[in-house]
Amino acid sequence: MTPPRTPEDDETPLYRESWADRVVREATERGEFSNLPGEGKPISGLDKRDDDWWVKGMLERERISMPLPPSLQLRKDVAELPEQLADVRREDDAREIIEALNDRIRDSHRRRLDGPVIHVGLVDVEQSLARWREARRTRP
Repeated sequence: MTPPRTPEDDETPLYRESWADRVVREATERGEFSNLPGEGKPISGLDKRDDDWWVKGMLERERISMPLPPSLQLRKDVAELPEQLADVRREDDAREIIEALNDRIRDSHRRRLDGPVIHVGLVDVEQSLARWREARRTRP
């Protein structure tokens, strides 16, 4: 007894459509690739001599900032701490965020980080919490 025939049996042995090819073909037939931004235009950046043009373009489109060396990132995190705490509702959560930052600073003092050597001092937890409380009182 022979097994029942399937649509794949009718395909030529020279080409068998892969799952990915079938999905793309069906989506094209449904018009899902029609009217996309940039349709029919050359891909921008291909003519540039910069090998990382596509990475830089993606970072710009997605609004992703370039990663900083760890020592500079710590300094930036300390400077942005009030902004980070602005939406925190509970004091325990604010304290936890500040102490986690201090743990990262202590860890950076113990081991050599990549990038420039920049000393970042510990954040005064009680002083930061006092500023956080004041900001919460004055917020509309």
